[in-house]
Amino acid sequence: MNVAEAVGRTLAELGVAQAFGVVGSGNFEVTNALRAYGVPFVAARHEGGAATMADAYARMSDRVTAVTLHQGCGLTNAMTGITEAAKSRTPMIVLAADVPTGATASNFRIDQNAVVNAVGAVSRRVTSAETVVEETFAAVETAVHDRRTVVLNLPLDVQAQPAELTAVAPLTPPVMPAPHGVEDLIEVLQTADRPVFIAGRGARGAGPAVAELAGKVGALLATSAVAHGLFHGSPWNLGISGGFATPLAASLIADADVVVAWGCSLTKWTTRQGRLLADKVIVQVDLDPQSPDAKHRIHGDVGEVARLVADVAPSRTGYRTEELRAWLAGPQWAYDDLSTSNTIDPRTLTIRLDELLPRDRIVAVDSGNFMGYPAAHLSVPDQYGFCFTQAFQSIGLGLATGLGAALARPDRLPVAAVGDGGFLMSIAELETVARLELPMVIVVYNDNAYGAEVHHFGDADMGAVSFPDTDIAAIARGYGCHGLTVRTVEDLNDLVLDGRPVVIDAKITGDGGSWWLQDAFS
Repeated sequence: MNVAEAVGRTLAELGVAQAFGVVGSGNFEVTNALRAYGVPFVAARHEGGAATMADAYARMSDRVTAVTLHQGCGLTNAMTGITEAAKSRTPMIVLAADVPTGATASNFRIDQNAVVNAVGAVSRRVTSAETVVEETFAAVETAVHDRRTVVLNLPLDVQAQPAELTAVAPLTPPVMPAPHGVEDLIEVLQTADRPVFIAGRGARGAGPAVAELAGKVGALLATSAVAHGLFHGSPWNLGISGGFATPLAASLIADADVVVAWGCSLTKWTTRQGRLLADKVIVQVDLDPQSPDAKHRIHGDVGEVARLVADVAPSRTGYRTEELRAWLAGPQWAYDDLSTSNTIDPRTLTIRLDELLPRDRIVAVDSGNFMGYPAAHLSVPDQYGFCFTQAFQSIGLGLATGLGAALARPDRLPVAAVGDGGFLMSIAELETVARLELPMVIVVYNDNAYGAEVHHFGDADMGAVSFPDTDIAAIARGYGCHGLTVRTVEDLNDLVLDGRPVVIDAKITGDGGSWWLQDAFS
């Protein structure tokens, strides 16, 4: 056994669930070691796609994933996906080959530590055969316990060293801090007349506990975008808070007197630039409280805090009236259909797809002007039905996000919602979708432009962000997928779900700038 093989074996024994990557000479051996010790591997077509697939798989499975990369250019190709994972605190191991120690003239040589640290990931290195197991174990422990994306650099000369077959200690669960400041939350809830709970990714494992407490104190329920679906089925669920919120939900959150953030960092997107938090008491419950707006910070596990407070909090009607229940049960969106004979309104498209597609689905959404439509109108069954890789706001991640999510949840229909710009930017991974025979539905909101720029810059010259019409359906058929061009709602009657991937080239009507984008740029 050499060091590369020891790394693969150690990761397998520590429970790495899935690996993705693009194989080159520098990461060939470690990739084959992962495979040999039972870690499934998916060969991506681009390193950026591999990193995003691993990120999405980890989010939707709650398990650690791995990415394997060639030295130098393999790492730089993957950096956007790694940055998204690092900003989202996704537990993920990136195995990055590195040039041999002292190889200063190598074309592949870059300062990999500096590159990794610059984007907020954790840089670690395997330094010798004697320490390989210990250093690999430490990388996984950091990923799991600290919720970090860790890049483990593997110099080629160290990879080749003979290594001893040593035992791997099991990874112990992280030690949760004792809740601190619970009394503050109890005191606040005792006098709250219109409380709203907003849950983020840190609450995804504690939905029932948070919902039970909300029922006792009369709180309405909402989520950040990354936790969408957590309270699906509750009559008191407002859906996503912030830019994607319904008008009624935004109004109710704005009128709250108390907002409790459960595992939620309360970004400007979740709070509409902070306007939804104005003139109210804010409490943040998190293992790592960060919001500068919170007047009360409770350090502790979300589920444990919710259960402790529910045991002693007084029962109150709060925000939950029968009149409000009726309003929430009614229609939440009204719009004028802008469809023409040649283009379809993106809202009409999405609402019809919501009716046609199986309810047991997992939806991934790329970035762009269109993104609010699938977020608002494609329902999801729970928090594992929505995968939103948007912490870095990069377009082009949606297709790989859908692919990683699909592999993590093979029991669900994967739906990837993308713009034409992001889809064409990442189209190499359509071959991966077809090769893996994933029954994915890829909806391309095609306005032949970078829509956000078109609407944001108004009357400026749009030649740099507008493009000729592209027959995306024909391209999809060339990759081995079904391709369907949709210009009218009737065209969706030809949608075929037979287990093969299908790409819907939806020629959408311009919306003058989506409502969430107008708010973001206001």
